[in-house]
Amino acid sequence: MSAGAKRLFGIIGYPLTHSFSERYFNDKFKELGLTDVAFKPFSIEDIYTIAQIIAEHPNLRGFAITIPHKKAILPFLQETTEDVKTMGACNCVRIMDGKLSGFNTDVVGFEQSFIKKLKPHHNKALILGSGGAAAAVEFVLRKLHIDYKFVSRIKNTEGDNLTYQELTAEIIHNYPVIINTTPLGTFPNVDDAADIPYHLLTPNHYLFDLVYNPAETKFLRLGKEQGAAVENGYEMLVLQAEENWKIWNEAN
Repeated sequence: MSAGAKRLFGIIGYPLTHSFSERYFNDKFKELGLTDVAFKPFSIEDIYTIAQIIAEHPNLRGFAITIPHKKAILPFLQETTEDVKTMGACNCVRIMDGKLSGFNTDVVGFEQSFIKKLKPHHNKALILGSGGAAAAVEFVLRKLHIDYKFVSRIKNTEGDNLTYQELTAEIIHNYPVIINTTPLGTFPNVDDAADIPYHLLTPNHYLFDLVYNPAETKFLRLGKEQGAAVENGYEMLVLQAEENWKIWNEAN
């Protein structure tokens, strides 16, 4: 079978340096002995380039979506799951008969990884960031009946989020779960970390970082130094990648 006839899958985002998905799926294809599939990263700054990508790759059967396009992809989808409609974010697209169907597998990956270290007192959470990944985290927290507040650099138009400057000792005490959904601390910018008062963290806290590279971000390291439970985003990525693979193969 020629390379052009292979079923093609990919990932769309910007930038796509050190893509987890490309390495993961290429290794997976080798392990499964699959020679009729390929995986390609599409680093696009403008989401409108998606039409050109699909036109140029008629063998494209599905793709993952990462920063910053998880919300911007929605207008290009012909159908979506109810979960995607609810959270307004999509990270997995299946292409069948020219129709783009949107799914969100971040929720599966995050929930299954997150609950492993969850304790009964972890009943309130701070979500750092407000992008597509944050929408999936919010969806899961609602499902688990965990109260939450978004934290951003500036107030949103509704004024119902917190800014980093507003993170008082009382808030840090009352919100024992802190989830970083921003790319802060991702390699090579390993010295970056969310601007929270780490000295106020305790062993009662649980820090979850969606970043997986490096395995221990500065955010997690500073939390661990205070005795907090910590978890990085690697297992979440593996779980959502496997869920993507199932979805892509349902009709292919």
